[in-house]
Amino acid sequence: MKKVLAAILVIIFLTSCEKNIHFNLNKAPDVLVVDANIENGHAPQVILTKSFNFFSTVNPALLANSFVHNATVSISNGILTHQLKEYAYPVNADIIVYIYSIDSSNLATAFVGTFNTQYTLSITSGGNSYTAVTTIPLLSKKIDSLFWKPAPFASDTNDVVLTIKSTDPPGLGNYIRYFTKKNSKPFLPGENSVFDDQVIDGTSYQIQLAPGIDRNMHVPFDSNYFKRGDTVTVKLCNIDRGTFKFWSTWEYAFQSIGNPFAQPNKVLGNISNGALGDFYGYAAYYKTLVVPK
Repeated sequence: MKKVLAAILVIIFLTSCEKNIHFNLNKAPDVLVVDANIENGHAPQVILTKSFNFFSTVNPALLANSFVHNATVSISNGILTHQLKEYAYPVNADIIVYIYSIDSSNLATAFVGTFNTQYTLSITSGGNSYTAVTTIPLLSKKIDSLFWKPAPFASDTNDVVLTIKSTDPPGLGNYIRYFTKKNSKPFLPGENSVFDDQVIDGTSYQIQLAPGIDRNMHVPFDSNYFKRGDTVTVKLCNIDRGTFKFWSTWEYAFQSIGNPFAQPNKVLGNISNGALGDFYGYAAYYKTLVVPK
């Protein structure tokens, strides 16, 4: 009986200690968000937007108003400096995407990405200046072979898995990011798309390759499989350490959304002056496999 009374007293005491806590969250000022990249053989592309309030409801109007216009954006390869031009690309009836890229009226200083080259991005917008540096590394890592086999334990006999064989060059510091493309669909990054060579340094290895996913869509249960009859293209990108750090921390943050047990995480971009995002370079290599029906 004494134990029961003691338990009741403890509950009453704890209940009496409850206090409602109210957080007054002030709206944070808009921050520039940069998504900039350059790839071997391709023109640089820069997308500038403003950050959203945490409690914003994402809709076409909000997306349309997030783009930053009339910024001065330039990129240098150490020899040429080219000022980019803003272009509008309609995605559908509701959304237009604005991208800064090569000014077709001023091709004298224009260039595309090349291997083993460092690039500097400069942005002036709203009276503030921002810079970032990235590299397109050497194309030191490629796919030796790409093959398929029936998916184990799958109920659908059309499901297949793809495996790549590759060789990592000796010496730590080889980083990659990969994408896959099914038939005429766009290239999509894997759910975990970036890797370093801390475990596989200097070795030949093979690994199953998961299909890329669209993070804006529901991922189906069989998302780890390709299908018989698919034409699959793998895009393997050699990247520098800064690009690896950005995408690895970004993917961890994305996968941690809604997980109360996830550790705190900061996405590590390379844009100066408090802006968010990253300027990243890709040394890209492509390999295609047709899976027979």
